[in-house]
Amino acid sequence: MTAVLDAMIDLEEACERLEDAQPREILTWAVERFFPRLTMATAFGAEGCLLIDMLSRIEPHVRIFNLDTGYQFAETLELKERIAARYGINIELVRAGTTVEEYEAANGGPVYSRDPNQCCRDRKLVPLRRAIQGHDAWISAIRADQSADRRRAKVVSWDAKFGLVKINPLLRWTKRDVWAYILTHEVPYNPLHDVGFPSIGCWPCTRAVANGEDDDRAGRWAGQAKTECGLHSLDSSQL
Repeated sequence: MTAVLDAMIDLEEACERLEDAQPREILTWAVERFFPRLTMATAFGAEGCLLIDMLSRIEPHVRIFNLDTGYQFAETLELKERIAARYGINIELVRAGTTVEEYEAANGGPVYSRDPNQCCRDRKLVPLRRAIQGHDAWISAIRADQSADRRRAKVVSWDAKFGLVKINPLLRWTKRDVWAYILTHEVPYNPLHDVGFPSIGCWPCTRAVANGEDDDRAGRWAGQAKTECGLHSLDSSQL
């Protein structure tokens, strides 16, 4: 039996054991199993802010980074500073190899308007691959009820797309669970959530959700078939 197969069996057993565990228990397992080769990516959504609060109580030295595309809302970047001050942590901004101005000049204007998949690949997926080098596992803040791909995710699994273990502590939580925790523990969150933005990405591709739209991600890439930037998609074709 190869070491790779042993590792996969170990992950399956961990996933089964943690399937009904609470997020704090899953994070504790992740820290005990992988720290210091454990990292977390956050876009500073409500779920990510919650996990930062939990991690600060378990192991505040877990490396946390944000994929700064150059198109983030000012409110998102301001929240990053509030969170860093609140928890006394450093949150690394991982950027693409070119500035927005350089990128658009080289591509004849904004790429997001004509090929958002390409824009996400260049300014999020490629930087993510660089950011996770040297780590054995990464934590994400996805919930299963957010999209079709996310419903197929596991609490713990091998992320073949990026070549390391992926841990989803909030997979079985609902939006109600998330906000109950945030309000109880007074976790800092993006003020855009209070004005109709349940899901917040880059400003050119995110709008407020209209009345009657039940899908929290309806404001992301509105009017297009695209629903994921690619980080959490099961489709590897974007790499």
